[in-house]
Amino acid sequence: MSGLSEDDVLQRADKAFQVYRYISAQKRAAFLHAIAAEIDNLTDDLIRIAAEETCLPEARLKNERGRTTNQLKAFAQLLQAGDWVQATIDTGDTERKPLPRPDLRKMLFPIGPVVVFGASNFPLAFSTAGGDTASALASGCTVVVKSHPAHPRTSALVSSAIREAIRQCGLPGDIFQEVSDTSIEAGQRLVQHRLTKAVAFTGSFQGGKALFDLAGKREEPIPVYAEMGSINPIVLLPGIMRESDTLPATLASSILLGVGQFCTNPGLLIALDTDGFTSFLHKLAAEMAQASPGNMLHTGIAAAYKHKKSEALHQKGVHTLIQEKTDTTERQGAPALALVDARDFIANPILKEEVFGPYSLIVKCEDEEELKRVVQSLKGQLTATVFGLPQELPVYREVIGLLQTRCGRLICNGVPTGVEVTKAMQHGGPYPSSTDSKFTSVGTDAIYRFVRPVCFQDFPEALLPPELQNKNELNIWRCVNNTWTRAAIQTFNLQQA
Repeated sequence: MSGLSEDDVLQRADKAFQVYRYISAQKRAAFLHAIAAEIDNLTDDLIRIAAEETCLPEARLKNERGRTTNQLKAFAQLLQAGDWVQATIDTGDTERKPLPRPDLRKMLFPIGPVVVFGASNFPLAFSTAGGDTASALASGCTVVVKSHPAHPRTSALVSSAIREAIRQCGLPGDIFQEVSDTSIEAGQRLVQHRLTKAVAFTGSFQGGKALFDLAGKREEPIPVYAEMGSINPIVLLPGIMRESDTLPATLASSILLGVGQFCTNPGLLIALDTDGFTSFLHKLAAEMAQASPGNMLHTGIAAAYKHKKSEALHQKGVHTLIQEKTDTTERQGAPALALVDARDFIANPILKEEVFGPYSLIVKCEDEEELKRVVQSLKGQLTATVFGLPQELPVYREVIGLLQTRCGRLICNGVPTGVEVTKAMQHGGPYPSSTDSKFTSVGTDAIYRFVRPVCFQDFPEALLPPELQNKNELNIWRCVNNTWTRAAIQTFNLQQA
């Protein structure tokens, strides 16, 4: 918002929160539906501008627009069902000895203004009206978005759609605000402001860790839910490497998808040096060599990719399998594939860092024990994958178990690129892939980042939220005396009767 300081913005956000927190779930659901409709009303002007700013193809952006509006609708459905508040009731017992048991009722409530940092690689689905904003607004929190400098016009258009939805629904105007100041200092001030109650970030490790550290140094530390990237290891078992004719093409497509600009890009392949390994390498290299350099999101990402790729390819023991094309523009990134022995990989922390772009490193292991040591040397990941034939997967159960300890989403015989927006999705893993592996930034469970439980003890019926009242007029599922039910409660606070 031009002309307003970060303090002005957060003051407005907090004032709006004092109203918005009491808005019913049904009205919040209608608001989310209105945002989705207004984004659709932007027509293909939105797609055209986003394509101009990001170099992403129109087909990809249309799919991303659909994902953006669908996740808004998914959160609306969550609110309409009402069960997400986890209403829990333990009724009082005046007859209990030696002391009566109090009546206890608990549910989740929004925490306050949330600062969302827009992502560069998803200008719609992880940016201004993306999953972070949708989940925070669904929870009852107000939102301050710091738009990404790589697509300012796209962000402005989406912001206008949100503001129009606010107007239509008669809600406080400041429940959503956009800060277009691109400076690092502006972001720091937003995180450090005393009225900010949580931060959502998708981007680099360096950026996410800096925000996390800032939030931890506040007088009142707040959570920073940062998704900071991953190399997404894939373990290739011997049988499937030997017998699958489609595996090389499948992996190459995933590595090259979107010029490698996905946080779930498979940047590491781990395999045993057995029959079929050499043939697999040749086929994978041939598939990737066919790809031309692609335009990346912006020159900064392209420069970072070229630097990180060059650094990785010049490490001890690393052999380049695809010669880099030199005729790339300032914004383009050329595919790269390399090979390294397990011992050199384990000993070198640089090779375990994300190279954000169309790059992947193959680690060659002598035996299963060495493969296990490679997996154990990995840091936390968003995803991990195993490819294997049905009969060989059980043989490597221990390897699969080790992969599970390193990731938030474990995949069998499928590529990690492509993240379904569902309740069961987990997009977040052990540090440093994210700052809190207990939460997801994709799917409707993302709402739980922005709420906290409050317990009411011996409260009069009229002062309780509708979700906790005896009559349960909302007809939601509640856990009453350890049993899930929609039934009304017939007695209440007998000790006060």
